[in-house]
Amino acid sequence: MSQEPSREADVPPLSRTALQRVAHRRTDSDWLAEAWKRAKVLVVDGVNALFAGGRLVLLDSADAPDGDRIFLGEDEDGAAYFAVLAPLADVEGARPATIREIGHELDALEGGLLITAIALANWHGRHQFSPRDGEPTIPTEAGWARVGKGGDMHWPRTDPAVIMLVHDGTPGEEGRCLLGHNAAWTSPGWVRRYSCLAGFVEAGESAEAAVVREVGEEVGVRVTRLRYVGSQSWPYPGSLMLGFTAQADPEEPVRVDEDEIASARWFTRAEVRGVLNGERSDFGLPMASSIAYFLLNEWLAGNA
Repeated sequence: MSQEPSREADVPPLSRTALQRVAHRRTDSDWLAEAWKRAKVLVVDGVNALFAGGRLVLLDSADAPDGDRIFLGEDEDGAAYFAVLAPLADVEGARPATIREIGHELDALEGGLLITAIALANWHGRHQFSPRDGEPTIPTEAGWARVGKGGDMHWPRTDPAVIMLVHDGTPGEEGRCLLGHNAAWTSPGWVRRYSCLAGFVEAGESAEAAVVREVGEEVGVRVTRLRYVGSQSWPYPGSLMLGFTAQADPEEPVRVDEDEIASARWFTRAEVRGVLNGERSDFGLPMASSIAYFLLNEWLAGNA
């Protein structure tokens, strides 16, 4: 079956959102209490939420379980949405699912709800104690901050990371891109998967400098003609992926950093298109919800 996505929007799938965050409501306890009564609620357990019939399972607040509440925002009609951090219940016809599995299937509102809820759930799970004094912290500001016993406030942080589709600049089906297989991808579904190179932006570094450095470190190739394409949140656990394309010479030797990259090689457009169209299965590609998948399709379409 073909994985080729629709091109309804020339942006990464999870960068689209119809969620209005209305941050000024987060400290208005009276408004939040009233909004809860009429809200729709997304239950989140770790990185999972319930999914059925191509949609997230959203509950009326009266049916929501106990758990930490997070005010996610409103839609364009003013309907309020919350997340509750709690175990998932058994719902007929529904299954637990992650952003990796279903992110590309969600509309702009539900995509915004899920990725925001998972990002905050991950942050709360990792910040139970204050980095200042080691004392416990508790949620405040409708789930958008945590506070310690001494009143010290902590807010979610996002880690910038670059992800880049390196290609040779050649048009047509013989044009090539350079993809790598991460050394950590050892699970059965990932053993033959190749994807774009990526890495975190270091302290004091620009995103562009990080692209050049990461490609050089991971595969030993020099890149030029960098172009920023777009960004997408990736809450595993709290990254913002900054997507780039860059050009390199395929005649330059590929020398992988074996601690990070198990293998890397150049693929033609015909090879990549064959996998996406289901015509070959000798290697795998990124899941459709990822910005890597979007970058590959931009390159296939000649937009890189």
